[in-house]
Amino acid sequence: MIDFFRILLSPAVIVYYAVIKIRNYFFDSGIFKATSVNAKVISVGNLTVGGSGKTPAVIYTTNLLKEHGKTVGILSRGYRRNSSGYLLVSDGTEIKTTVDRCGDEMYLVTDECQVPSCVSENRVNGAREFLKDVHIESIVLDDAYQHRWIERDLDILMFDQRFLNKTNSIEQNMLPLGIMREPFNSISRADVILLNRKFAQKTELPDKLRKYFSDKKIFHTYYEVAGIIDLKTHQHFSMSEFRGQKSLIVCGIAKPYSFLNILEQNKIDFTNKLLFADHKNYSHKEVQKIRKKFYETNAYSVLTTQKDAVKLIDYSTVLDDIDIYYVKINLVVEEKEEFEKTVLSIFN
Repeated sequence: MIDFFRILLSPAVIVYYAVIKIRNYFFDSGIFKATSVNAKVISVGNLTVGGSGKTPAVIYTTNLLKEHGKTVGILSRGYRRNSSGYLLVSDGTEIKTTVDRCGDEMYLVTDECQVPSCVSENRVNGAREFLKDVHIESIVLDDAYQHRWIERDLDILMFDQRFLNKTNSIEQNMLPLGIMREPFNSISRADVILLNRKFAQKTELPDKLRKYFSDKKIFHTYYEVAGIIDLKTHQHFSMSEFRGQKSLIVCGIAKPYSFLNILEQNKIDFTNKLLFADHKNYSHKEVQKIRKKFYETNAYSVLTTQKDAVKLIDYSTVLDDIDIYYVKINLVVEEKEEFEKTVLSIFN
């Protein structure tokens, strides 16, 4: 059904492509000019709609800078938040807003990295306000590859390996027919490429796409399971402790394949599951649906993603009789030392 509607809307691809091409031409030729701010800026983005692994990459890059003594903050547009304009999420010591007002991904990275953060649709104005509120020397921009109005010192572009391997798929077309925000030749703007295989085996770049990556610094990344965390008590468990248990899987992310795949690899039963749309804003209706499904299936627990967990925590009282856990994952960069050198080189 989704493919049918994509095909129905396919004539709009021409219009969308033309707009993107003209816009990029204006930037490349200097008609549109990027604005610099008083901080080192690192952008983490992609060419597709969701699912490449930007959030773990933002966390990894931010923590890398912290570990090397750099003062760093995170700036995002705050996708699917119910607020607008500039909003300081954290001053580095406490989170000053709710997940609904800043967005699930922003709340997650702020909580995980414990650094100053903010949201703003306008990255230039947002960065300027941010630098007034906090004292930092660097900013990590979340999902900003297409936001070319702000000057950046390093452009990191991330790809899901599974997407790249779908060379004959409808997905490798521009929106709205496919899931690409820009064509593959836009890779030329990137300083660094992260090829994220998530939990799969590493594969070679398809011959059809190799030319776009030929002169780029390429790093290979994958996910590593850090464990399973109790949402309410924060107690840490190993994946093996859930092996064979009958859990209710609750998931509201763009591409749940990788999440379900890692459960399968660890022999965790995911027969019973509730899959919601990406960035699902849970309401009492969904929470009651979770409760109903949990008791109908006689599940041992609810098992979810970390991104869903930051929203479900608001319903801890309603779900006080149900044990809820989330799978915590970390991004691993195979060529760690070289990646660190590349990121830190912007401060030289």
